[in-house]
Amino acid sequence: MPRILYIEDNADNRLLVRRVLMASDYDFEILEAENARKGIEMATTQSPDLILMDISMPDMDGLAATRHLKGLTAMNGVPIVALTANAMEKDEISARAAGCDGFIRKPVDIDKLPNDIMSYIRSVRS
Repeated sequence: MPRILYIEDNADNRLLVRRVLMASDYDFEILEAENARKGIEMATTQSPDLILMDISMPDMDGLAATRHLKGLTAMNGVPIVALTANAMEKDEISARAAGCDGFIRKPVDIDKLPNDIMSYIRSVRS
């Protein structure tokens, strides 16, 4: 069962993604953190298979959180995918420079999201 950690400050966005993933053909386990600091803590204690990272969060943004997580040995092999409304090309470049392994724009394509997530997970496992 793939374990997904979604780090997102907006409760409505977390609810939407949770519902989309739970309704998919995959048997996802969804973990949620409402801020980057809690997400970092959960990432290091809950062993997710993939992290979905919002980029624009108060206190610590998703880019700083990604850089922090990528510096931890325990996070080696865990893909971090930016899931953001910041949809400009420069935003994707910044996310990848911070260490994000992928970039998904909001609003999400609900039919495509579960398969995209599994593709990222499979790319690390193979």
